Amino acid sequence: MEYIPAKHIVTNVPSAGQWFGIDYNMNIYRGCCHGCIYCDSRSACYRIQDFDKVRAKKDALRIIRDDLRRKTRTGVVGMGAMSDPYNPMEESLQLTRHALELIHAFGFGVAIATKSDLILRDIDILKDIAQYAPVLLKVTVTAAEDGLCKKIEPRAPVSSRRFEAIRQLSEVGLFTGILLMPVLPFIEDTDENILEIVEKAHETKARFIYPAFGMTLRDVQRDWYYGKLIQQFPDERLVEKYQKRYGSSYRCVSPRAKRLWSIFSQQCSDRNILFDMKDIICAYKRGYENQQLTLQI
Repeated sequence: MEYIPAKHIVTNVPSAGQWFGIDYNMNIYRGCCHGCIYCDSRSACYRIQDFDKVRAKKDALRIIRDDLRRKTRTGVVGMGAMSDPYNPMEESLQLTRHALELIHAFGFGVAIATKSDLILRDIDILKDIAQYAPVLLKVTVTAAEDGLCKKIEPRAPVSSRRFEAIRQLSEVGLFTGILLMPVLPFIEDTDENILEIVEKAHETKARFIYPAFGMTLRDVQRDWYYGKLIQQFPDERLVEKYQKRYGSSYRCVSPRAKRLWSIFSQQCSDRNILFDMKDIICAYKRGYENQQLTLQI
């Protein structure tokens, strides 16, 4: 493991509360080895060299401890914005686990985004945190079937393992759901894929699904993505379809977005699965208002 310097790790969120009610952001690792062909974090604006190589921030736990100690109020700490906190190296390093212990010690809540079932290892700490503060667990699933998943997220745990993780997290009472994003145009934006994800979410007791029927493309990441499309889908002329429809646009909304939203929202409503951001935030924070106020005082 290569270690890189950092002054702070727990940082304030500029638009606090808008993205899943998160107040602070925490990225212990830099880079990611999942190899997802669509990852926006490859974009030049983030200035991450050799993105597929995972690095850890030097003295991370000491910095996190000091950052949390300096905060004037508690809140929800988000993990997983730029790199997966449960990359394979985490199994032995346990930096994410120890960071959760610090979050617990200082009275904060946590919101985690991951593609890995390694999160199951930390159920004990997550349940401890949930005794007094909000806990939100977001597991990314964009392909219902493992075969397609292996093409677009080649080194991440396959979708079936993630659905099983959702089941186990939900069974112990942790507020868990799915990030259905990005939904890749011309690849994942089919009725069958979306409906199967909703059905599996229902079977595994997921509380919510938050979708984005499309993706983003810019500079370095666009070239990377097009190269992977040629490798993984050589007979489908997908690059030509993207260039014709989107050109150099940053936002690439699926041409089927309106249709997909209609069937998705109806199926979620029928199964009592939340899909509106405000409803998700309200639900996972419900019951913690008095506890959080006491901690801030």
